[in-house]
Amino acid sequence: MKKIAAIDIGSNSVRLMMWADGKTLYKRIDTTRLGEGLASSGKMKTEAIERTALAVSRFVGQAKAEGAEKVYAFATAAVRSSSNRSQFTDRVKELCGVEVDVVSGEREAELGINGALGKSDGGIIDVGGASTEITLRKDGNRVYSRSLDVGTVRLYDICGRDFDKLQSYIREVIKGYGEVRADGLEMRAIGGTATTIAAVSLSLEKYDPTRTHGAVVTIEQTQDMARRFLGMEVEEVKKVIGMDARRADVIGGGCLLMSEIMKMLGVRTITVSENDNLEGYVLAKEEL
Repeated sequence: MKKIAAIDIGSNSVRLMMWADGKTLYKRIDTTRLGEGLASSGKMKTEAIERTALAVSRFVGQAKAEGAEKVYAFATAAVRSSSNRSQFTDRVKELCGVEVDVVSGEREAELGINGALGKSDGGIIDVGGASTEITLRKDGNRVYSRSLDVGTVRLYDICGRDFDKLQSYIREVIKGYGEVRADGLEMRAIGGTATTIAAVSLSLEKYDPTRTHGAVVTIEQTQDMARRFLGMEVEEVKKVIGMDARRADVIGGGCLLMSEIMKMLGVRTITVSENDNLEGYVLAKEEL
C-alpha cells in the first residue's frame, strides 16, 4: 500500500492528510493562525511563522514515521499574499526539508472543486482564513472561478466581532465576484467554517467527519448561527455543542460570509464536503 501525505498550510490552520489506494485514511489539524494580523500589516508575524513552520515539521515527521513515500506541502492565501512569504517557506525547508508549493487563488479553487466533486458538475464555496473561492462547473467545463481576499481571520482582524460592521464589509467585498448565480447547480461547501456549521447543526458532541460529510445546511441556519455567535462572548461560543473551540472567535464572521455568498448566488442549501483541496492536490500531483 503506497502511502502519500499532503499538508495544507492555511491562514487559520495546518492540516495533514494521509492517503493510500485512492482514498483518504485520515486528516489531522493544528490551528496555528498563520494569517493573524496579515490584513493590517501585509505580512506574517514572526511568531506565527515559527509556530506554523513547527506544526508543518511535526506533520512531516508523523507522515514519514507512518510510512509516507511522498510528502507534499502547499500553502494558500496567507503565504501567497504576504510580503515575507520567503521567510516562511525558507523556515519550513530548514526545519524539515520540504519545499512548500505556494498556490494561486485560481489554482486553490481548482484543487477545491476537484477534491470535492471529482469530475462531476456542481459548485463549491470555500471559505478560508484569508481568502474565499467560488467555482462553478457545468457540462464538464468550469464556467466560473474566482478567489477574493476575504476570510474568517481577515474579517476578524478588520471588523472584530461587530455584526453590522462585518455585514457591511462583506457585502462590499463580495461585489468583487461580479454577477454570478448558481442556478440549477448543486453547491458544496468545503473548509473549516463549513464543517463547523455542519457539526453545530448536527449537535455533534464529538466531531465525526462521516456525519458532517454530506450534511445539508440551509441559508437560514447560517444566518441564525452568525447572529447567535456574534451575539455571544467567545467563551460562550466555545461551549456550543459541535463547536471547534479553536474557531470560536472567527466562526461568527465565517457564518455571515457564507450566508451572504449563498444569498448572492441564489442558493438556499449547501452540502458540506469533507473532501476538499487536500484530495484535489494529491489527485493532481499523482495524476489519478
